[in-house]
Amino acid sequence: MTPPAEVQAAVADAHRHGWALVLAATARIARDLDLAEECVQEAYAAALTSWAHDGIPNNPAAWLTTTAKRRAMDALRREQTLHSKLPLLVEPEETGDEAAVRPAAVVPQDVVPDERLRLIFMCCHPALAQEAQLALTLRLGCGVSTADIARALLIAETTLAARITRAKKKISAAWIPFRLPRAAELPDRLRAVLGVIHLLFTAGHTAPSGASLVRTDLVEQSLHLARMLRELMPDEPEARGLLALLLVTDARRATRADVDGRLLRLEDQDRSLWDRAALAEGHDLIVDGLRGGRPGRYVLQAAIASLYAEAPSYDQTDWPQIVTLYDALLSVWPSPVVALNRTVAVSMLSGPAKALDEVTELERDGRLARYQYLPAIKADLLHRLGRFEDAAIAYRQALELTGNDAERAFLTERLAGQHRA
Repeated sequence: MTPPAEVQAAVADAHRHGWALVLAATARIARDLDLAEECVQEAYAAALTSWAHDGIPNNPAAWLTTTAKRRAMDALRREQTLHSKLPLLVEPEETGDEAAVRPAAVVPQDVVPDERLRLIFMCCHPALAQEAQLALTLRLGCGVSTADIARALLIAETTLAARITRAKKKISAAWIPFRLPRAAELPDRLRAVLGVIHLLFTAGHTAPSGASLVRTDLVEQSLHLARMLRELMPDEPEARGLLALLLVTDARRATRADVDGRLLRLEDQDRSLWDRAALAEGHDLIVDGLRGGRPGRYVLQAAIASLYAEAPSYDQTDWPQIVTLYDALLSVWPSPVVALNRTVAVSMLSGPAKALDEVTELERDGRLARYQYLPAIKADLLHRLGRFEDAAIAYRQALELTGNDAERAFLTERLAGQHRA
């Protein structure tokens, strides 16, 4: 029998907002990613039946967590029973060297006090390649769909799925301990954890797919994680920089779309409605980060975002300083996405022709072939140069790569404008 519509909606909402938290709590019991994921999936399936019969609980996440944990404990008990009754099927006892690979000691939970942040630190094990850490953690620890992660990482969905599978197999085959890292191990995992939280925010700030421009649940989750990370590691400049970047960028959330959900460009947004408290908090964190010696990528990105926010208007933005900051950012993080973003400032400082030359070089490079913002920026530059037919071609290319409905509507409107020009 099909569950009532309100039950299906409640389960879908709990999956959207609570998956990461439920999985994090279950993984701590199961100590195995595949088992934890299986138990959480079973808990959500059980909710469809149970909630239809007993009613939707006041705290769906707590119900799901309790159910998933119980299933994990039952599975572990069955495994223990199997090992005790079928000794011939049990692997030989570990040697001293093998036992050392899987230490039993676990640090107290309060070393990493937040449940989801603990899971992220666990998944960001240095034995895994960084791209595998990002993929595994965003999927399991943050609940982002495989398709959306693939878009964020500019790779095919099949490649991303294979990457996650290989990471899980490596954890199992190499006896990588699924435990909380000790305090001394946290710095070695910081870079990956920062990357996960930043990508999580990016996936929420502009959803890779769907009807809404913003996925508020992912934005708020990433802000929470960034605050927890900063509290956990207050002396790390990049932890401060990441929080500043998220605060300053998210301060514009209310003005990024109009009442009808239509995307508004930065120059068209009402700056009086920006969150001034968030901007001020981010500014203070940036100042602290810039005082700490050579700034890292998150501090520099935050400084760029802050300069955009501080300008009285888009045209009055300090373009020379932004280009200078982008140059510094490229020196510490030579990313083609950074180089592409820099071309926007270059177009305002030196004209669209100069910026178009740089975009063309990035296009030849090929690393941004799946990145919808490259043809979108190229189209805008071509439009400003009066090359409307070429701009239309670029807008069509951007549309082919874009999965978010609000962005597609914006690009479609811009494309129509080329035909009228």
